[in-house]
Formats: sequence, structure tokens, C-alpha cells
Amino acid sequence: MRFVSLILLSLLFICSYGHNEFDESDELGVDAEPKVIEESTKVHVEKKYFVPPVLKGDAFFTEIFKSQDNLKTKWVISQAKKDGVDENIAKYDGKWAVEEPDDNLLVGDVGLVLKSKAKHHAIAAPLDKPYEFIGNPLVVQYEVKLQNGLECGGAYIKLLSKSNKLKLEEFNDQTPYTIMFGPDKCGNDAKLHFIFRHMNPLTGEFEEKHAKRPSVNIDKQFSDKKTHLYTLVLNSDNTFQIYVDNTQVNSGSLLEDCTPPVNPPEEIEDPSETKPEDWDEREKIRDPEAVKPDEWDETEPAKIEDTSAVKPAGWLDDEEELLADPEAEKPDDWDEEMDGEWEPPMISNPNCSPGCGEWKPPMIDNPKYKGKWQSPLIDNPAYKGKWKPQIIKNPNYFYDEHPYKMQPIAAIGLELWSMTDGIVFDNFIITDAKSTADEWAKDTFNIKQTEEEAEAAKEGLIAQLIATTNDRPWLWAVYIIVIVLPLILIIIYCCSSSSKDPAADNKKTDESTPDGPEEEEDDEEEDANGEGEDNEEPAKEDEKASPEDEKASPEDESTKKSSKGKAALEKEEEKEDGAGDSLRTSPRRRTARKD
Repeated sequence: MRFVSLILLSLLFICSYGHNEFDESDELGVDAEPKVIEESTKVHVEKKYFVPPVLKGDAFFTEIFKSQDNLKTKWVISQAKKDGVDENIAKYDGKWAVEEPDDNLLVGDVGLVLKSKAKHHAIAAPLDKPYEFIGNPLVVQYEVKLQNGLECGGAYIKLLSKSNKLKLEEFNDQTPYTIMFGPDKCGNDAKLHFIFRHMNPLTGEFEEKHAKRPSVNIDKQFSDKKTHLYTLVLNSDNTFQIYVDNTQVNSGSLLEDCTPPVNPPEEIEDPSETKPEDWDEREKIRDPEAVKPDEWDETEPAKIEDTSAVKPAGWLDDEEELLADPEAEKPDDWDEEMDGEWEPPMISNPNCSPGCGEWKPPMIDNPKYKGKWQSPLIDNPAYKGKWKPQIIKNPNYFYDEHPYKMQPIAAIGLELWSMTDGIVFDNFIITDAKSTADEWAKDTFNIKQTEEEAEAAKEGLIAQLIATTNDRPWLWAVYIIVIVLPLILIIIYCCSSSSKDPAADNKKTDESTPDGPEEEEDDEEEDANGEGEDNEEPAKEDEKASPEDEKASPEDESTKKSSKGKAALEKEEEKEDGAGDSLRTSPRRRTARKD
């Protein structure tokens, strides 16, 4: 039943789609030009309006991107160049725009869109007030919508370190940052970055620390083309949590779950030591006092001929094992000057059974074989073990109890390279309370997610099946085998059933059917000759009809008719209809004849 339902649903979808196409073309006319519908007009139909969220709490930065003016007032597009690359691609010339997504479900909801492929993009905005790690959590949250999926590129953000040298118009890959967070993918390697730069308290140098990978699979986020919410919570006790769409996917400690570790080991191997030349690491050696036994013969071969073997009967000593193929012919294009003298290929001699040529006994293992003599292994009296350098205290050791206390943050930036365009960023918030970010998400992401889920439900099964083939084109073959072929077989079966002889079906029922010419002629002859008991008895009843019967009401007349015989009724119908032609087209019920 499920399969039949799927087929019916497919037919309904195809018919409705074709009907809509016909209606639209009919409205436009054959020669009419396609109507140009403004985007704002399209999205207003059966769609909700975007309501800007109200910040419920304190925040260091928020951005909902109201219009294109954001790129002139708040955000700064970088004019820098990337170091260490070709001059033609060094410039950050990727295009940005503030606009609605292609399939926007909320009227007026716009975002920051990365517009270019294979370009360096860099844009940044200052925080409303710098964030300093003084004890409160750091909560970073934003939305990403990969409208065209993502094959190779990033959609992460950088929280730029506070510095007098920070210039957003010169923002590039070398600009110091405190935290990098967000999705990134190239090929099959999908990541959700959380990287922070930790300063060595002894040297003052910074080193990147990478958090462990998420505990769940995040591949679907890069291909489903839906909006996703990314949240990072960094606590003062050095713990962190990462959420995707309000669901925790990663957690850990800055001290234990990052690579390389924040704090170096307290002891290390002495890097100045080298292994002494007389250090013997061999556990076993050959016994230097051992002597080869006198009976040890190294000349004995490993294999010898089997002296007990007998030549098989019928062996042909004078026959060759291989013969020239008598059926082979020299190719027409054979050039003896270039290819040499032609020789036919060799084939096995059909007469060689059980064998031909010189017979030799088979080879067997030599029981006297001992091979080359070696002295046995003994424990090495000079063995000192595996050499290792001496363990010393690490001169660069330090222990940072609070790696949470990072460099203050002054700005947020996106410095990206992507082979896919149409990446939408929206609804940024940086705060020090998870509850504030949650309320922000309720007024932004949660509403958007509900609309996207509702839209996906409207699309139905067919749309979902088609969408699945975007990443798996081979599914079309499965659909054809599972849906189309059975549908064709059903249609063929129905057509073949309708082409059967209807007379065969009529024989199984008592329904009225038109008589053929031959049947009509037979019936008329029977009526004329008065054959059959059914025709005689009703006729006598006709003759005895009284005048009172003729004056009876129509109801009585119908009652009388029903009491008459079938043959008499047929005669009366013929008289009323003016029957007398050899062929009649009016349907009547055939009467059964008595034996």
C-alpha cells in the first residue's frame, strides 16, 4: 500500500505541476513577455515579517544588519593585501552585500552575504565596548546559512585582540586575534573551529591552541542549505561548551582538551645529550666461542632428485612440448624489413600425454641439507639497555592556572577564502550571559528555524527526494527503478485490460445491451412464427382483455404490464415504438427460452 500511495502521490504532483505551468502560460499568452516580479512583492505572500529582536540583558556587540548602510557606518571592508601569495590574488577584493537570502522566509530579514567565489574576503566591525576576561563568561553567537552548500571554504569569525595598532581597514590573516570560532570545510574534512591564542608568560609569544573535535557528526550542516546557529561559551573556570542549533556538540577544559597543551611538561629529556659511541644496545649477540661441527656440510643442496620416481608410461621422449600453430597465418601488414622474419606462434603439442621431451625425476627436499652454519645467539654481556637522554627540569616550564584570561577583544572580523558564494551571516551577539544569548536566539534563530521546518514540510516527499539527489545524483537511477518503471507497468496493464472484448464481460451480467443484427433477425423470425410457449400464452391473455382494463389508470396499466409474460411485453413495446424494422437500436432485455 505504501508503494501504491507513493505512485499516486507522484502522479498528483506531476499533474498539479503541469496544471500550474499551463495556467501561468495561459495568463501570459503565447507572445507575452514573462512578468518581472520584484523580490519584495514575492516574499510578501503568506510570509511573516521580521521583527527586530529586543536585547534582554547586557551585550558587548549585536548586529542584525538592517540595510546596506551597515557596510558604510559600522562595518569596515579591508583594503589590505595578503602576504606570501601571488600579486594577482593577494588583495582582499571579495564582495560583500547586505541583502535578503534567496529563499528568505521572513520579510525584511537581511544578512551579511559573501558574494564572491575564489576571492579573499575581509570585513570587521568594532565592539560597542571591549570585552575583558575579568571573571564573567564569554558568550559568542551568530547564524550561518550556506545557500549553495560549502565544498571548500570557511564561515568562521575572529575576535580581534585589543591593540593600539589595530586598524580595521588593514585587517588581514596576520592581524592578531584572541579567538577563532565557527565552521570550516575543505573536501571531506569538516570542522567546527575553536582556536584561542595563548601567551607564554615567560617569552611573551603567542601560540594557537586547538580544542578537540566535536563529539557529533556535523557534515549535514554544510549541505542542507538551512540556517544554523553557532554558540561558544567560555567560562572563568577554564571550561567551554559549543552549541549548534541550541544543542551542545562539544565541551571540555582549556587545560586538558586542547592541542598543544596550554602548559608545557615540567620535565624534559636533556636536548644537549647525545648517545656515547661505545653504548651497546644489543640484547643478543652471536657466541664468539662457538665452533662449526665437523659433520656440518654446507655444500649439500636444498633440493635433490627423487630417485624413487619412475617415468610415466606413454611418455614421448622424441616429441616436442611446443609446436608451431599450423593454422596461424602471417598478417597482411607484416613487414619483414621492420618486423623481422615472421614465425607462427607456438602451441602445446596435442600428442604430449602424459608428457614429451626428456624426462627428469621431480625434485624433493634434501634430508642432508643444513645450510650455512651460524653460531648460536647468547645474551650480550656488554648490553646497557636502550639509550635515553637524561631527564632534566624544563627550563621553559610554566603553569598557567587561568588560560581563560586571554587578550581583551576589541572587534569582530571575518577573514575568509571560499570556493562557494552566497554565505549569509546574521544576528551576531557577544555577551557575558548565556541566558541573554538564548533570549536573542528566541527572537531570531528560533523563529527562522520554525519557518524553515514548516516550509520543508510543505514541500512534501517529492521535494525531499529531489533535494536528496543534489549530493547523490545516483539516486535518480533508484527513483526510476522504484517509481517510474512500476508506474509504466501499471499503465500498460490498465490499457491492455480496457482493450478486451466487452461482449465477454456482458455475458457475465444481466444488464441491457444492444442486440446485433443477427440476433435481431432471429428474434423477429421467432416472433413471426409464434415459436415457444412464452409467446403463445401471453397472446391469449391479450385477446381476453376486457374494456374495463383499457380504461384503467396508468398505475394499473403498469401493474398489468408487469404481470404479463416477457415476450408479450416485448411485442407491446415494439408496437408503441413503431417497431417493424429489421434492425432496432433501442436496448431491451433478452428473454430466456424454455427447453
